[in-house]
Amino acid sequence: MKLFFIVFLIIIIATLSYVSWHVWHVLPLPRWQRWTVVGILIAAFCTAFLNLGVTDRLPMSLATWCYETGWSMFIVMLYLCIIFLVLDLGRLCHLVPREWLHDNPWTSGAIAVLLTGVLIYGNLNYKHKERVELTYTTGKPLDRDYKIVMLSDLHLGYHNRRAELDRWVEMINAEQPDHVLIAGDIIDMRIRPLIEDHMADGLRDIQAPVTACLGNHEYFSSHPKALRFFKEAGIQLLRDSAMQVGPFTFIGRDDRMYRHRKDLRLLTEGIDSATYTILLDHQPYHLEEAEQCGIDLQLSGHTHEGQVWPISWITHALYECAYGEWQRGSTHYYISSGMGIWGGKFRIGTQSEYVVINIKRSR
Repeated sequence: MKLFFIVFLIIIIATLSYVSWHVWHVLPLPRWQRWTVVGILIAAFCTAFLNLGVTDRLPMSLATWCYETGWSMFIVMLYLCIIFLVLDLGRLCHLVPREWLHDNPWTSGAIAVLLTGVLIYGNLNYKHKERVELTYTTGKPLDRDYKIVMLSDLHLGYHNRRAELDRWVEMINAEQPDHVLIAGDIIDMRIRPLIEDHMADGLRDIQAPVTACLGNHEYFSSHPKALRFFKEAGIQLLRDSAMQVGPFTFIGRDDRMYRHRKDLRLLTEGIDSATYTILLDHQPYHLEEAEQCGIDLQLSGHTHEGQVWPISWITHALYECAYGEWQRGSTHYYISSGMGIWGGKFRIGTQSEYVVINIKRSR
């Protein structure tokens, strides 16, 4: 983990330096104005690191601004880096004249318009929540057909506030589900905004039993406080445990952040094989384990499908299945891209979604 953060920091510094250097050169402005623009760019980017502890000491409105500005700048930097890399590659291939990258109002204007358009699209796309409907048929003895709403990665916090949660709850209740299952990361980075916005009350407005497993962000957000929040919100938390509800057995794994989490084989020992088994496991690693244990359906999240392109290419390379439906043997899987999001509120090449799962009897 320590090595990961060192590499991450090196990449951040290199990207920030590369983008700042290009911005300084391309702007058709006096020297002091260029330094001002670059300084504002760097300062806005650095506000993201206030979330490492300082944010909780700020007034809520200022803390929200710092969070949204700082983490949005990660997306801005990513796309500025891509644009300048393309221009540099074009220059090396003698397709882009050198003067395009120096004191050029047309290049500066084109980059500003392109970047603004991409960010507006990404924000509007994030606000739209896609309804994904799945149907699974089973020969197990269900007394009737069931409807389950599955969510993951709500990331409630400084950016996804109470008004947003209330909108999501309305969508869930409109489905009139028998159960609501949440595959981790209900909390984003800090617990404070959930407490001050009374989000536990908002979650209690869900008109169906709610069962959830932990995600890695629950550990980031002060683990003991997160556990208290789940209890106040009326959420049945499964931590390396199983629970039978009618014809279903819900199994919730602790997150991989917890090094001593139990083996899935231990969790499935003694469960009624006649029940329809649904596994909640936040991070979709080692999908073969669910197949080996005879799980009917595994629900996961975590990946966000990369959240924005081209990071989605990386997640698809890292995971056996980074998004969508999957099957191994008789075990079905669904890896959700998530209802909410961490960081900047942009979805580019991915979608925010909630999943409606129909479990039907064989006819």
